[in-house]
Order: sequence, then C-alpha cells, then structure tokens
Amino acid sequence: MGDRTIADLLVERLSQWGVERVFGYTGDGIDPVMGALRRAGKPAFVQARHEEAAAFMAVGHAKYEGGPGVCLSTQGPGAVHLLNGLYDAKLDSQPVVAIVGQQASTVLGSAYQQEIELVRLFGDVCAQFVQTAYAPEQVPMLIDRAFRAALATRSPACVILPHDVQSAPAPDPQAHEHGVIMTGPGLRPARVVPRDEDIHAAAEVLRSGERVAIMVGQGAYGAADEIVELADRLGAGVTASLLGKPVLDEDLPFHTGVMGHLGTTASEQLMRECDTLLLVGTNDPWTEFYPKPGQARAVQIDIDGRRLGGRYPLEVPLLGDAAETLRGLLAELPPTPRNRPWRDRVEASVRRWREIASARAAAPAEPLNPQHVVRALNGRLPADARVAVDVGSVVYWYARHLRLPAGVPAHLSSTLASMGCGLPYGLAAKLGAPDRPVVVLTGDGAMQMTGLAELVTVASRWSGWADPRFVICVLNNRDLAEVSWEQREMEGEPRFDTSQQLPDVQYARYAEILGLRGRRVTDPADLEKAWAEAFAADRPFVIDAVVDPAIPLLPPGRPFEMVESMYQSLAAEGGSTADRALAHLRRERADEGYDDPTG
Repeated sequence: MGDRTIADLLVERLSQWGVERVFGYTGDGIDPVMGALRRAGKPAFVQARHEEAAAFMAVGHAKYEGGPGVCLSTQGPGAVHLLNGLYDAKLDSQPVVAIVGQQASTVLGSAYQQEIELVRLFGDVCAQFVQTAYAPEQVPMLIDRAFRAALATRSPACVILPHDVQSAPAPDPQAHEHGVIMTGPGLRPARVVPRDEDIHAAAEVLRSGERVAIMVGQGAYGAADEIVELADRLGAGVTASLLGKPVLDEDLPFHTGVMGHLGTTASEQLMRECDTLLLVGTNDPWTEFYPKPGQARAVQIDIDGRRLGGRYPLEVPLLGDAAETLRGLLAELPPTPRNRPWRDRVEASVRRWREIASARAAAPAEPLNPQHVVRALNGRLPADARVAVDVGSVVYWYARHLRLPAGVPAHLSSTLASMGCGLPYGLAAKLGAPDRPVVVLTGDGAMQMTGLAELVTVASRWSGWADPRFVICVLNNRDLAEVSWEQREMEGEPRFDTSQQLPDVQYARYAEILGLRGRRVTDPADLEKAWAEAFAADRPFVIDAVVDPAIPLLPPGRPFEMVESMYQSLAAEGGSTADRALAHLRRERADEGYDDPTG
C-alpha cells in the first residue's frame, strides 16, 4: 500500500505527542489504524483481553508515567467497554486520549450494525473534548486538540474516526485555504503561582493556628520536602488522602496515615481536634472525616480552581502548583518550630495507632488475617518497586498497613473505586518500567472480574521484561467483603450470602497453568516464605492467600451509635463466621478505647 492514509498520519501524530504505547483491542472498525501501527512499528500496540482493561491500562500509564495514556477500540461494543476506565481517568483527574473507530460515515443514521451515537455515549465522560472526524483534513487538528484538552484539564478526551475517514488519503500538510485548520503537536506546562497578597493572607492564617493539620493528596507529588519543612515550622500533624498516601514517608513521627473511612485512628483524631487546616492537592470525598464546618480556619492549594473550596469552607484559596506555593508560604513563616504541645499530641496518637495496627494484624484468624498478609510485605518491598492496588477490602489493608519506601509509587482507582483495575494498572506500571519489580494487591472478587483474564496478558509478555518480577497477591476470602461489611454498617442488613459468596478459585494453580509460578498459603508460618519466594522467582508469581472474611472493615473513631448496626447485623446472621466477626469487632473497638454494650 503506497499511498499515505489518514491512519498513517494519526499514528505519526501519536509519536509526535510522545506516545510510546497504545492499549487496546482490535476490531474491523479500526483496521486501517491497526495497519498503520504495523507499518510504522511505533507506538507499540499493547493487546489487552478486554477494552475495559485497555482503558484501565491507559489510566495506569498516566498515573505511573505522568504523560497521557492512549487507548484504542472499535465501534459499538468496543467503545462501550472503554467507559469504565475512562470514568476512572475522569474522577481521578488523569489525562487519557481514547481513539475510537466508527462505521463508515455514509451509513451513519441508518441503524447500521454496531452503530452507536458515540459523541453522545462519550459526552459525559469526555466532556472536555469529544469530536467525530467527518473529513480527512480534520484529523490532525482533532488529535492535537484532544491531547491538549486531556493535558490541560487532566481528564479523558475522545476522537471518533469513521472507517472511511481512516482509509482516506492524507491531506496536504501545507494546505493553506479557507475551511482548513492547521495545528501542531506539543504543550508545555506553565508555572502557576498565587498572588503575593494571597500567599501573605494564607501564611497569616497558618501562623495564627495553635493546632494545625496538613492534608496531602495526589496533587502534592513533588512537594514532599516543602510539606515536611512547613509541618515542622508550624508544629503540624500531617495526614493523607488515599491517593496521597505515597507522597510522604509514613515513617515520619507526625504522619498520621490515611484519613477517612479506611483511615487510621491517628488521622481521625488529627482532623477532629485541629483548629487550622491546610489542604494540599487533595479532593478527598470523605468530608465527614474533615473538621466540622466552623471548627478550623482553612487554606487550600490546588492547580485546578474548580476544586478550591469544594470540600471544606475556606478562608484563603490558593490557585497554584503545590511545591511553588508552599515555598511561597515558607518565605512568609519564621523558621523556628512552634506548637510543640500539639505536635507531641499528634506523635503520641501516631504511636498509639501503630500499636493498634500491629495488634490487629497479629490477631488469630481462620486461616490467615488479611492485615497480616499485607503487613508482611513491609521491609520486603524493593526500593524500586511499583505497586498497584485493586478495589475492595484490600484497599483498607493497603491504606492502614503497607509502609511504602520513599519513592515507591502506588496507584488504584480511588474516586470511581472500580474493581478490576489492579492487573491492568500493574501491567501499565511494568510496561512503563520493565526493569522495575511490580506488586499487585487484589481481592478475589477483582481477580475474578478482570484479573484472571489479564493474567493471560502477563503470561504472554513477561519473557521480554528486563526484570521478570511481577508479584500478584490475591486476598482470597471467598466473599465480596467490602460490600458485606457495608451492608452491615450502612444498611443494618445481615450479609446476603447469595450475592456475596464467591467461588474458591485456585489462583496459584491457574498461574502455573499459564507457565507462571504460584503458591497457595493457608498457614501464617508460610507467609514470609511465600513473599520471599515471590520476589526471588524468575517469572511472575501469584500468592493465593486464603484469608478470613470475618475481619471487620471498621471506620476509625466512630461513636457506638454509628457502629451499632454492625453488631446487630452480625447477631442476626449467626454462624461461625459471624461469631468470629463479632469477636474481632468488639476487640478492635476496645483497641480504640470504646467499651461497647454487650447486649
């Protein structure tokens, strides 16, 4: 095929935007693009087992690599399958570009096979930019605008390409005529800092506080040194949103850990007792765990002005980059540390939480305590590892028990909280840095949803990785545990076995069928050996950890009336699992200092 087509031009444009790989699944609606990718040899095409996983991979790429992720699908069902991953990008503010095929423009409107109104389909998730190309001359401009929109708004964008447009001859790149818009690729980030008077006002609020709390989110990446220095000068305690967990070293004595429903008792106390709050790059939705409105004077730093004041009433909003804005605040504050009594109280609460967490993980369970499984990774996680976490009860144990070495990134679907992200995220992390080990923490529900399929992708690609270590730890409790505990806590409902029970899959044996390694662990004495074996393996390794579904997902610091329904639901359930859960719940509540009624 000698003539250069729009598909060839598209592939060239992707490379000009710095795209190294495209995640997708083929179909007749994108055959011309697939041919162009084959001819060009780059970007690399990564075949997922399902378009949803491809979209998750694109989000994972954006999170681990920092640049835009790209996913590719055919029209109809392929396009529909992308939605979940694209919503993950939208809700976690990640730049992703979806390129979607469509039937020939001449048949649109005829109720043709696989014809869906794609602009309407993607109109919400890609609200910042979604367009269909109806002429070859449009395509370079639409691709450029999609990438700029994705990067500028940190959200997904979509370009829809009818089949006949993909196959059309590429237009003259030097065309200069009415009705043809010529654009070029490229976008450089700007330096964004607040006005001096706003920095001064914010510094005055922080200087006046006696009990300062700093909450960091994913927008605080790259500002760790400034946050620590500011916390020391203010005598502040620091907490993190779930997405902000990797930002700071959690070994810091004043770092209270993750806040919110799945957070720590120390973070709950920090937010409950502070009189001043600094929010840095966070949009965490657990507002019931923020200070009560009116309790704290608040300052917020965010690069997106739409988020300022969106979670808590502010006295001073600061629109700017986190690190630069924090340096501006530091210039306004005296270098002498202050508020030692408050800092001492924060550090005491952190020590107390660490004792609580250690005791909870050590509690006997049948057969394994999931908290112990995750906690056993501490000290074994390589310093250059990348971590991916799926959604479910595993997030609680990751948030509370895993101590990430400084510089180790960890990502998950946080705001959308979509099961099935773990293996696709892990693959994106590995493909972005094949010389670094990857750890995926997942539950059995998520593993059955997408993980088993994408383990096939792992098996098909691992031999080309410079470092073959890709460790998947499955917390196998045969239960959709997070929803089971939500039913008890929020609805006062006993667990509904028909909806919650999962088949017991032999995950390690499945890995071995695929040519990988694996071990099923049912004895706590074998757990450390399993982690060691996994990191020493010469290929990807699955730890099938059989864990107890009776371990409570207990929110921190809640009065008895807010957990009473958990007791009532478990009493109504009956049976050995419910009895164990009641005992664990009562013990963990006592750890926090509560003496709940026994009736």
